Amino acid sequence: MKKIILDTNAFSSYLRGDEKVLDTLVKADIVYMPAIVLGELFTGFTGGAKETWNKDILSKFLNKPRVEVLDVTIETSEIFGMIYNTLKKAGSLIPINDVWIAANTMETGSVLVTYDSHFNKIPGLRLWDYN
Repeated sequence: MKKIILDTNAFSSYLRGDEKVLDTLVKADIVYMPAIVLGELFTGFTGGAKETWNKDILSKFLNKPRVEVLDVTIETSEIFGMIYNTLKKAGSLIPINDVWIAANTMETGSVLVTYDSHFNKIPGLRLWDYN
């Protein structure tokens, strides 16, 4: 079973017709959308010129049978703490929301679909190879 998590920039790229993201979505058995990603997306949608359209597209996407929304659990929080402290000790912190997204990814044993290279700083995180 191939499980993926979509980062905010990957979903935005999908909306713009990114063939690499679309191909990855088609091949996935389960597509996870962390609540953290949804918060970032709604932040971007709110007040934008396409707010209603974007929310409608997201709603349709989330209702697909292979898509699941991920909440933060106790296990997610424990993994978050481990990742955050590892990055802090290395002096290479990344945006806090991305630490949560990485924790969801590790918790589910998924591959993170993202274009953000700073995720490479997290040991053991499985990342999408978009090249």
